[in-house]
Amino acid sequence: MAAVKRQPARTPVPRPYRGLISVLRPMLQGVTSQDWSGGEHLPREGGFIVASNHLSEIDPFMLAHFLVDHGCPPMFLAKASLFDIPVLGRVLRPLGQVPVHRGSRQAAESLREAQQVLADDKCVAIMPEGTLTRDPDLWPMKARTGVGRLALASGAPVIPVGQWGPQHLLAPYARRPTGLLSRVTMHVKAGPAVPLDDLVGRASSQKAVTEATDRVMRAITEQVELLRGERAPEGFWDMRRGDRVEGGERADEKPAEGELG
Repeated sequence: MAAVKRQPARTPVPRPYRGLISVLRPMLQGVTSQDWSGGEHLPREGGFIVASNHLSEIDPFMLAHFLVDHGCPPMFLAKASLFDIPVLGRVLRPLGQVPVHRGSRQAAESLREAQQVLADDKCVAIMPEGTLTRDPDLWPMKARTGVGRLALASGAPVIPVGQWGPQHLLAPYARRPTGLLSRVTMHVKAGPAVPLDDLVGRASSQKAVTEATDRVMRAITEQVELLRGERAPEGFWDMRRGDRVEGGERADEKPAEGELG
């Protein structure tokens, strides 16, 4: 089982972020085992996007743990509604996390904020599905197109990351963890940057954005396949249709230009 020697941060870490790391990291290490791989694919300079599958309410913490251990403390794109929760909102704001205003006039502002984080040579983390996967076998499902739009608007590389294991500690939509005493192994694997050079600069084209998003989700799925040791079914689960579909827009999504989705 491969753990990683903690690496120094690429950019200065804000003080509130350091405080949160000092509290959460020992807790996560105490109740889980870590199997990190693919860290060599994380850029050592310049801003970049990390895109991961979403299995459990705790996997953002595991993704952050993986990135912090590799010296890349992430800024997450989080639903704007989370910032309105009294305690959580007070934590997210000083950490510099980026609120995503879906379907509102502020949607383009989310895109600009995320682009600025990337321009500041930081890591932006996003879970493109926008919610826990509804795939019956927990494979990555059809995603929102925000990751594709951000990638094409910024030109930043997108590193696909697969996760497997968080669902064994906290099942999807469960309220209580079940594996605290068994030190569940958290598998997190990064892959090489998704090839998007032919699409960069075409963020105003919905077709290009959709194609970029599908490429990202296929790359994430490849990492999950390696972790699970099995092949994913063809196509992506569409949670509105309740079945698998090929590439293209998700059934419930046709975002306005500039929206992160």
